Amino acid sequence: MDFGYEGDVVLPLEMQVASGARAGRLQAKVDWLVCREVCLPGKAFLGLQYRVAPTGGELTSSLFAPIESALHRLPQSLPPSAYVQVSASKSEFVLTLTTGSRIDQAEFYPFDQGVIANAAPQTVEPTADGVRIHLRKDDTLTQNPAQLHGLIKLSDSLAYSVTAPVSKGSAGDVTLFAAIGLAFLGGIILNLMPCVFPVLFLKGLALVQGSGEERSRLRRHGLVYTLGILVSFWVIVGVLLVLRASGARLGWGFQLQSPVFIAVLCIGLFFFALSLAGMFDFGLSLTSAGGELAQKQGYAGSFFTGVLATVVATPCTAPLMGAAIGFALAQPAWMAFVVFTAVALGLALPCLALSFNPAWTRLLPKPGAWMEILKQMTAVPLFATVIWLAWVFGRLEDVGAMAMLLTGLLVIAIAAWVLGRWPARLLSSLVAVALAACALAIPLVHRDSTSLAWETYSPDALAAARAAGKPVFVDFTAAWCLSCHVNEAAVLDSADVQNRFRSMGIVLMRADWTKYDPAITAELASVGRSGVPTYVIFPANNTAPDVLPELLSKGVVLSALGRDVK
Repeated sequence: MDFGYEGDVVLPLEMQVASGARAGRLQAKVDWLVCREVCLPGKAFLGLQYRVAPTGGELTSSLFAPIESALHRLPQSLPPSAYVQVSASKSEFVLTLTTGSRIDQAEFYPFDQGVIANAAPQTVEPTADGVRIHLRKDDTLTQNPAQLHGLIKLSDSLAYSVTAPVSKGSAGDVTLFAAIGLAFLGGIILNLMPCVFPVLFLKGLALVQGSGEERSRLRRHGLVYTLGILVSFWVIVGVLLVLRASGARLGWGFQLQSPVFIAVLCIGLFFFALSLAGMFDFGLSLTSAGGELAQKQGYAGSFFTGVLATVVATPCTAPLMGAAIGFALAQPAWMAFVVFTAVALGLALPCLALSFNPAWTRLLPKPGAWMEILKQMTAVPLFATVIWLAWVFGRLEDVGAMAMLLTGLLVIAIAAWVLGRWPARLLSSLVAVALAACALAIPLVHRDSTSLAWETYSPDALAAARAAGKPVFVDFTAAWCLSCHVNEAAVLDSADVQNRFRSMGIVLMRADWTKYDPAITAELASVGRSGVPTYVIFPANNTAPDVLPELLSKGVVLSALGRDVK
């Protein structure tokens, strides 16, 4: 099955216009394929004169009408009152769209390849409040996707872009009461997740140490802890539903798609784990919200222990929760809140039960030296969680960003050492806070996006650029070369050097020697070098290449460009 266009086609393209632009000419090289029984390639070089109107001004052109019409026909996000459910059986997906009114015709177009059999007929079943579409699975699909992305076309003028979690079983298998039960049981199981258990263990220590207190006080601690979990779940689900209503494609655990959230969580858990491991004795005070927020015997401590348990629990989907979460995220807002409240109550149940039945705490071992040893042991799964979060951060960003996050972890370790070396002192606390702020800032600082793109070096690419009469700057570098990174950050990526590269029309190439490459080795040898960093300017007039010093400065690079590029 091929998806294409017929008749007149408009492909809207959003462009950024420089602030100083006034008029000019747009040029485009366009390639296409025209198919029926056979396919014929085509291409054209197109041009268009343009002028730039001031902000708020209006332009009139016969070209704008079809573009405006195409923009109005783009797929819409589902309205807040509508929702989509997707269930999976052995051979098909069943997509149910609920809008509040009967829909007689619908087609589904997938955004992802290899999920449904595109050429297979789609069975459409109108319902009283929407439509149900049966989609045959692709023959090569071995595992259900977590979500189904696609386009539901209702008419030539109306289509919805949808993303819905995939649950097992038929669409009617999960009722509201079944989802509540599964969610509650899944919340209980969340207590056993490796990233959650250390947090709950600390709450258990508090219950053991406070088992001699009056029953009403223990109950209040349990209720406040439960309130912390409930409020945290309500906030996260509320944000999720608001973003979903605005058209964002989000699922449970969506905060793990944010590099900022991951960096903060990773550094916070690492700081917490260092405390558990015995590097300093500061309890949960800085891990949660500072001061007395998580002191073991305070109500604020109980509340924010519940908050922390929620934060580390939401990325996990415990067994039996998949269908409940899939059901809840496809329902109206009040149903989603009911289901996730059940998850929160399940998560809070063990500690809540202990607080209401203090006699059960007598079954726990008596406080002693073993508690400190066990507390230190619980740092291990938190360190493992930090490793996983760093890996996720690297997948979302890149290896360089992950290195910056690891640098932040080093700085937070220094902050923990300061607190351990000079405990309970105002100056050490202020230094630790300053270091913690630096640790958070390091992985979140991004380079200027105005830097020019570097092409990948190859002998053929270099020869082609020189044959076209273009000057070439080649950066021979490697990931393990610290001097290379210093030169790149301080000199090559600076605004002055980047602007000169841009104004001179220089082709930038980066020869990555992280892994041995015989072509790069040969090129280095041809310019009299055997290692990196090496920087070479190849003038446009095919004169001898100019090899720059290993230690760069802006003056060295700008002078060489003025000398070699005319």
